[in-house]
Amino acid sequence: FDKWTDGQRRRILVDLLERCSLSQQKFCAKQLQERVPTEALDFTTRLPRVLSLYIFSFLDPRSLCRCAQVSWYWKYLSELDQLWMLKCLRFGWYINFSPTPFEQGIWKKHYIEMVKELHITRPKTPSKGKFVVIDVQPIRSHVPETKLSVPGRKTTKERKELPPWRSSDRHPTDTIRYNYLDNSDP
Repeated sequence: FDKWTDGQRRRILVDLLERCSLSQQKFCAKQLQERVPTEALDFTTRLPRVLSLYIFSFLDPRSLCRCAQVSWYWKYLSELDQLWMLKCLRFGWYINFSPTPFEQGIWKKHYIEMVKELHITRPKTPSKGKFVVIDVQPIRSHVPETKLSVPGRKTTKERKELPPWRSSDRHPTDTIRYNYLDNSDP
């Protein structure tokens, strides 16, 4: 066996496993798990459901919504009424009916509706007149310029190349965060 190639060893192992009974294959699987542990395990599948819910209960609503995007089981856990009911009750938000066992996600929907009713507005940007910049001096480079540029005019080369921190969009919207699920304390 020590002198065989990798392909020969694999063929022999496959032949042996095919001839083994189910209990012998389980024994081999157990031996392999002890020698080669799995690298990434989902803790929610290994722990009891109560402990998984306890861990998820420490997350804020935005993180719970992100957890719902991990897998179907995480989506199921993170949208349970047991988690969202506590978040609603912390703010004193109650539902005015008793949900049936077939209605799932009532408390999460209620939380989102109550946050929408708070009428959270976007941050207001001050007008241009309120921006005051004092003593702005241009930075002078030590590289001599071959051509003098007229202030206020840009050459075609300067228009095409933007600084690395600027994008081509003049009015970016990704800098404004407007999320109903932020749960800042009142």
